[in-house]
Amino acid sequence: MDLNKVRELVKLVEDSRIDELEVIDKDTTIRIQKHAAPSAHVAYAATLPPAPAPVQPTTPAETAIPAAPAANPERAKWREIRSPIVGTLYRAPSPDAPNFVNTGDAIKQGQTLCIIEAMKVMNEIEAEFGGTIKEILVENATPVEAEAILFLVDPA
Repeated sequence: MDLNKVRELVKLVEDSRIDELEVIDKDTTIRIQKHAAPSAHVAYAATLPPAPAPVQPTTPAETAIPAAPAANPERAKWREIRSPIVGTLYRAPSPDAPNFVNTGDAIKQGQTLCIIEAMKVMNEIEAEFGGTIKEILVENATPVEAEAILFLVDPA
């Protein structure tokens, strides 16, 4: 295979969302593969809107929340529900369906709160405990990092 063709294929993979490409030509096989962690990070960094919600997961929870308890003493007892994976968060099962939960909704342990799409797989995120949704920190159809705070819940 021509070296220029290989360069074109490498550029194609670098400039696209393709993580891996394999080309078989007669007795030659070429496999071009991006490193999973850096490409995922770069792709999400490039698509993040300049909104406070997606930026918040990159700051530690200790620095993201402490200012608020002074304004709202109840907030100190609220618990966080975090993203277990990297992906795109969807608040409803389909675009025309109602959200799984909204601010003020009472939730039960095991209840589906949202879906995170990762590598074309839809992962339902369930409540680890019951309570009342006090804040939703991520907009619909936005990328989230692993351990990003998605919801603040009053467990009382």
